[in-house]
Formats: sequence, C-alpha cells, structure tokens
Amino acid sequence: MLFEENKTYWTNRTSGYSKVNEKELSSEQKEKWLAAIIPHFPGERKHIKILDMGTGPGFFAIILAEAGFQVTAVDCTESMIEQAKLNAGDLKDEITWVLSNAEQTGLESETFDAVVSRNLTWNLRSPEKAYEEWLRILKKGGILLNFDANWYQYLYDDEKRKGYELDRKRVEDNCLEDHYTCTDIDAMEAIARKLPLSRRFRPQWDMDVLKKLSLTKVEADLSIWKRVWSEEEKVNYGSTPMFSILAVK
Repeated sequence: MLFEENKTYWTNRTSGYSKVNEKELSSEQKEKWLAAIIPHFPGERKHIKILDMGTGPGFFAIILAEAGFQVTAVDCTESMIEQAKLNAGDLKDEITWVLSNAEQTGLESETFDAVVSRNLTWNLRSPEKAYEEWLRILKKGGILLNFDANWYQYLYDDEKRKGYELDRKRVEDNCLEDHYTCTDIDAMEAIARKLPLSRRFRPQWDMDVLKKLSLTKVEADLSIWKRVWSEEEKVNYGSTPMFSILAVK
C-alpha cells in the first residue's frame, strides 16, 4: 500500500529531516519564513488558530507558536510528531499535536483561521481530496497558504532531468551538502513514480483544482523561493523553484 510505503520512508527519514529543521530554527531562515507568512494573518495573534499540515519535525508549528499564534500540528508519522515535540522544547505544550492523515484529518469543520503547509502536497496519494479537506476545516474567510515545488518531475521530463543533474554538479563544485544524495534516492524516486503530482505542471494544476472549489481568492507566487530559501537551497534546488499558493475561503 502506497500510504504505508510512504509512511515508512518518512519514519526512517525522521532524524535526518529533523536536522534540516533544527538548522533552520537556529539560523536566519526562521525570520525569512516568518516574514513570508505572518503578513497574511493580520489581527491579534493569540486569537488566530493555525493548522500546520504535515508538520514533519515541526518547523512551521514551532516558529508560529513562538510568534504567538494558536497552533495545531498534524502529521501522519508518529516519529515525526515525537521529534517535533523535542524540537519545540518549552513550546511543546503550547502546540496541539495531532497524529492524522492530511487527506482525512478527522478535525471539525470550520475550525481554523489558517492552514499552512510546506513540501507536502506533492507527496500525497489524493492531493485533490487533501485540498478539499483543508478547505473544509477552514473558517469562512480563512486562508490556505501552501508552499511546494515540482519535486521529482525530473523523472518524467528530460529538461528537468538536465536541470537536476546540473544542480548536483553545482553543489559539488561549491563544496556544499547535497540535499538529495544524503537521502535514500532510490526509495524516494520509487515512491515519487507512484504519486500523481510528480507528472503534473505546478502550480497551474493546483490553481485549476482550487478555482473549482468556489473560493473568494486564489493566487500563486512563483518567486517565493527567492525570499525564503538559503543560498545552499538555491544551489541544491535551482531547477525546481518553490512556489506558494494563497487561497481564501
């Protein structure tokens, strides 16, 4: 079953992935991300309920809780939730942790003022269903803010493959850590080949799906990566720039 295969992969990746988040938490990346997110959520922060979907080791949940928002963090992997709690330190009890599936959370409808997510949608079996679920649990006027990229599209596109290989060379030439080769590439590529969004051109696919859901606003930012990525990330992922999608219910 694909879900279990994916869950096992990320369970095994917990420690290594957490190190990336820990590095972000102790660097200027935290401030870059806050600057990109917080302007979308005006108002008294202690009254704004944000759901971090696919929290992983907890980066978004931690920085948003630290900024004063009410935060709930969801992940389907128990090891990620436990690692996120460790990373949260004294903020652990300020965050509500939920072990659940992003496509069927079990959370109450119209509960949250915002849903945020990073590098999750591409990794889902039924991303359309996930978008419907996230909008269900948003209050009217609530905001969906999703950050993602065309991860693993190089498996199906020759030009993307050339870009991916050029990225690997640039990483080597600059003596940087390669964010791909430090993972189990074969395992992740095998999973990515079974996932629907590996073949899609995004964010156009996302925009088309969301525009069918009677939202008051849907827009994409194709240059968000320039503001939130570190220089090392820009070299690692130059051929796969991150985009953001903003949708208002």
